[in-house]
Amino acid sequence: MASAPAPQKPKGWQLFKLALQTRKSATMLGFGFSSGLPFALLIGTLNAWLGEVKIDLATIGVLSWIGLTYSFKFLWSPLVDRLALPGLERLGRRKSWIALCQGVLVASFMGLAATDPTRSMGSFALFAFLGALASATQDVAIDAWRIDVADEQTSVELLTSIGQFSYRIASIVGGALALVMAGRMSWPLVYLLMAGLIALIIVVTLRAPDTPRVGQGALHAALSQPGELAPKARGLALLVVGVSWTWAIVTIVAFMVHMLRPLAPGAKHPSVAAFTRETGPWIVVATVAVPLLVSAVVNALKVRGRAVLVAPDDVHGPGRTALNHLYVALVSPLSELVGRLRWGVLVVIGMILTYPLCYNMWASFAFPFYLDFLHYSKDEVAFASKLFGIFMSMAGVGLGGFLFVRAGRMPTILLGVALPILGNFVYADLAEGGAMIDRVAHGVGLQALLGAFGFDDRMVRLLLTIGFENISTGIAGAAFVAYISTIVSRSYTAVQYALLSSLTFLIGSLGRGIAGEAFDLYGYATVFRYAAAAGGLAVVFVLLEWVRVSRLAAHHPPTPSSEEEGEVKR
Repeated sequence: MASAPAPQKPKGWQLFKLALQTRKSATMLGFGFSSGLPFALLIGTLNAWLGEVKIDLATIGVLSWIGLTYSFKFLWSPLVDRLALPGLERLGRRKSWIALCQGVLVASFMGLAATDPTRSMGSFALFAFLGALASATQDVAIDAWRIDVADEQTSVELLTSIGQFSYRIASIVGGALALVMAGRMSWPLVYLLMAGLIALIIVVTLRAPDTPRVGQGALHAALSQPGELAPKARGLALLVVGVSWTWAIVTIVAFMVHMLRPLAPGAKHPSVAAFTRETGPWIVVATVAVPLLVSAVVNALKVRGRAVLVAPDDVHGPGRTALNHLYVALVSPLSELVGRLRWGVLVVIGMILTYPLCYNMWASFAFPFYLDFLHYSKDEVAFASKLFGIFMSMAGVGLGGFLFVRAGRMPTILLGVALPILGNFVYADLAEGGAMIDRVAHGVGLQALLGAFGFDDRMVRLLLTIGFENISTGIAGAAFVAYISTIVSRSYTAVQYALLSSLTFLIGSLGRGIAGEAFDLYGYATVFRYAAAAGGLAVVFVLLEWVRVSRLAAHHPPTPSSEEEGEVKR
């Protein structure tokens, strides 16, 4: 007897109707919006404002480093998980953090609205940083809430889909709508109105359900068993990793402050390119290489039975609880990954770091490029980038998921890393007038097709460029998310996924600083071509990973508890 076809997942307005049927799903609709709106306003739209008031691209590039808060959010996720907020805890375990972050977001948007970036860039950057920090922390709390409250009636899969749906709606509001509004009113008023939207979501937060705090017995039990690393050794490993991460964060923040503070007469800002070239590699060493090395040492000690517990450890207390949480957040996930992948972890981490090079580095400069360099209007950019572009991105994500299932994992990942390289050449052509884009558009009939809808040649160039970019990055993003999902262990699913996905922002975020200065010095077209060349490094790592998983599949049949579980299709 043939098996019944799998039920189709709800999409679009069908998903919206489902979201309103239960209190939890309706709340997730608000939480997804509250998560997506700050990201759109702080990482993308804010740069359109700065470009309009003639802030140089090097400064915009440095300010874009506020996006590193999303890369490092796993560092303080144990704090969000464990700490009861004085005075707010009565709201709920997760609601208290979400409401606090939303309050900070409202204040930061109001601060941005009250600050003139041409006169007080330091204060402006501080408000933007506080907003990004609150947004990243809110994401941690919302993700935890989504998992906590899920039940049979409102599954985590449904809540995730609802969150993604409302996140995309927020992207349109914080992108396209904000640009259209900015064409008709001042930027400060736009951000005040956006602060009002977040304030409305606070009402949803206060009425949301929540779950009680649970004991930490399982965490203590796992780390107190014989054979686990002794507390002093865990503390030393955590200290090394913590100092490395702290140094990297402090170094980046100190340079941002130096770059954004007012200059004395005749003084010059330090070179972003020099900082990235001289200090950037050490930041990568501190945030990636040192934790990997510590993880390898931890595994070696446990294998050899050195510095491990010989009897159950029954010591408890606030200090031990904090140590255990931080250790599980910062050391255990990488330790498990290194132990499972061994030397292959170098290829995996290299691929994760380089994969988004071609499409993650220049995102902060998109609006200055469209508005100030190419002189498109805000309405044109809003339509092309935030309406047409989002639909093309969704098409790319769907196509990426289809290819992942039908063509296999590694072919799709290779396509995902190759298409953005080509996309950079398309952008280079657009920067130089779009002659090649025009020839292709005329040759395949797209010029006539889009012209029938009233778009002139100039608008067609923008639509085709953004369409190609968003489809290619949609494929790349879908393939990459699926890839990371197959790499993580079931024992550390949430933490390893957060850690590995955070690494994807690291190189791109650091690179934005040097990209801004490079755009000023060499022009857009030249930098786009350099970015395409840098994407070749990602291709090399993808090919190495393809070889690794092919050999793994040939010599070791997949098992449910290991990485090979996801490597049958490759």
